[in-house]
Amino acid sequence: MRWPGNIQKAREMQERLRCKVRIVPYLGSPLFIAGVDAAYTGDHVVAAACLYSFPDRTCLERTADIQELRFPYVPGYLAFREGPAIIAAIKKLTRKPDIILVDGQGIAHPRRFGIACHIGVQLDIPTVGCAKTRLVGDYREPGVRKGSWSDLKYEGDVVGAVLRTRHDVRSLFVSPGHRIDKEGSVRFVLASVGSYRIPEPLRCADAYCRRMKK
Repeated sequence: MRWPGNIQKAREMQERLRCKVRIVPYLGSPLFIAGVDAAYTGDHVVAAACLYSFPDRTCLERTADIQELRFPYVPGYLAFREGPAIIAAIKKLTRKPDIILVDGQGIAHPRRFGIACHIGVQLDIPTVGCAKTRLVGDYREPGVRKGSWSDLKYEGDVVGAVLRTRHDVRSLFVSPGHRIDKEGSVRFVLASVGSYRIPEPLRCADAYCRRMKK
């Protein structure tokens, strides 16, 4: 697939592809969950994918891909800056993930098509956006206990959940990307959390892409 190089064409692609997003319950029992993230070095983006067994959270493999940056940083268009390298890193995995956790947004996005949606639609794999900060929407602060969550609402619709993954730590903004719903997204993010606030596959991907850029 050819990736657009300017904002207008990127927006047109988002508008065209968002109709392919399917927000539906995840009915299977996943064996493998991957986390993906990206970092930058000079004029290149370094993406990593870490594959974990589920539910025991054992890291099975890590892959990375480095590509030249071809798109500027613009909020709401992260997929066009990081997506090509992330998808390439996922394709290097020797086993196909059942679910992919993405450091970014799913449908909690101005056009309901964040980077998690983009990756999910292109690969036809269930994806979950798991972001540290809010891009759109309003919410009530959830309770302080692990597992507490509240709805994230945007333009009258529920687009995700604000989730407390550890007791009395900052919440994560979780939104379905493709072939999963809000409840499934919350369930698998929580089940992927170990001793830290961020799910283990995403922590691995963050650390690995930072290591690879050195």
